[in-house]
Order: sequence, then structure tokens, then C-alpha cells
Amino acid sequence: MTNLADRIGSLDGNARAPLYQQMQDALRRGIETGSLRPQEALPPERDIAKEFGISRITVRKAVDGLVADGMLTRRQGAGTFVGGRVEKQFSKLTSFSEDMAARGRTARSEWIMQTESTVNSDESLTLGLSPGSRVFRFHRIRYADDQPMALEYSTVPGFGLPGLDVVGVSLYEALEGAGHRPVRALQRLRAVLFDKDQAALLGIEAGAPGLFIERRGFLEDGRAIEMTHSWYRGDAYDFVAELNATA
Repeated sequence: MTNLADRIGSLDGNARAPLYQQMQDALRRGIETGSLRPQEALPPERDIAKEFGISRITVRKAVDGLVADGMLTRRQGAGTFVGGRVEKQFSKLTSFSEDMAARGRTARSEWIMQTESTVNSDESLTLGLSPGSRVFRFHRIRYADDQPMALEYSTVPGFGLPGLDVVGVSLYEALEGAGHRPVRALQRLRAVLFDKDQAALLGIEAGAPGLFIERRGFLEDGRAIEMTHSWYRGDAYDFVAELNATA
């Protein structure tokens, strides 16, 4: 296997920049140029330290900075891996789980809340439900492999699902199983900064940039079936839309 230094370059002991910064910059360049590929495992920190003739503390400091930036991700018991930005096509109505599967990554959720309750005023207006109507609420952290990617808060009318327990990894899969998968949606996106509580859930710094998406999904008969508010990490997601000129 090719040495890491052959792929990202060596460090300069005479340079003015501290060694951890040189190491971090070299790794960053390797990721940006493709010398280090998405989802590739880095050598253990002790091996990197030995190869470059630096301390493990120096390596750890360099890696910590790139983990905080979302360029590297640590997986418990497996090591440190190159991150991969996810491109989300705005023109396709797909679930988070489907997006991850299409990119060879494994989607999973960590539940914040699952409840069955009565519709509130905002949900009633957005979903076109009468006061007193039953709804299901699903609040969760969405992961790609072991990297937290987004916060997702969804509300579904009571008629849409047989119960809370049918939703596993994918809400859309559960809706499809119940015959109520949305066929179209309206989405609105805006830039936000994560507050302290949101940042803690995603393992990022408070004030980090993110993307907030409001989505309403509709059935073929025009009924609203889904209201979802999602907060995506700005360092891990690119949103792509195809535009066509009209005559």
C-alpha cells in the first residue's frame, strides 16, 4: 500500500507553520484533490505519527480540526474515515434513506421523539386538518454511516400510517407500505446557523452554518401527507437543481 506521505506530501520541519497545521493542510489538500477518496480509512494515528516523524498529539490535533469541519469522520471501533459530501437533487422526491443508499452509505436514525397527539394550529394549517385531528410526530437525528448529517422533524396525519411503530429507518418506506407515499412536494430552503442545542445533537460547533428545509408532501388526490422541517449540516450537503430555459 502506498505510504500516506507519497499521496499528500511530506512536512517541512523548517516551515513557520506549526506541524499540526501542516499535517492538517496536507490532509485537507489530499481530500480536496481526490488523493484521499471519500469513505477511505486513514492509517491509525500512531502509524501516521511514525511515518511523518511527529507526535501522536500533533496528529490528533490535525485530525480533530478536520473532523470538526466535516472532512473526516470517526467511527467507533473502526477508525477515521474521509468524509463525503452528499449531493441532494432538488428535482427528485426521495427520502434521506434512499439518498444515502444511492451513494453507498448506510442510513440510520437516532430518535429524539415519537408521539401520537392532536394536531396543533401550525400543523392544522399546513396539512389542512381539522382541529382535534390525530397526527404522528417523528423527531430524529439522521446519520450516514456513523456521521450525523441532519435533524428531521416530521408530522404525518393520523390516516397516513397504522401506528408509530411502523416507522423504522425510512418514513417514506412506511408511508409507501400504507399506500400513502407522497407523489409531489413543495420545498423551501434557507441558510441558518445552528443553535447550541441543535449543534450538540449533531456534534458540531454552535453557530455552524446549516440549511433549513420546509417540505410539504402531497398524495395524488391532493391531500397533504407530510410536513417535515429538516436542518442539514452545511459542511456535508450540497443541494443541486437542474434548470432548463423556457421558450
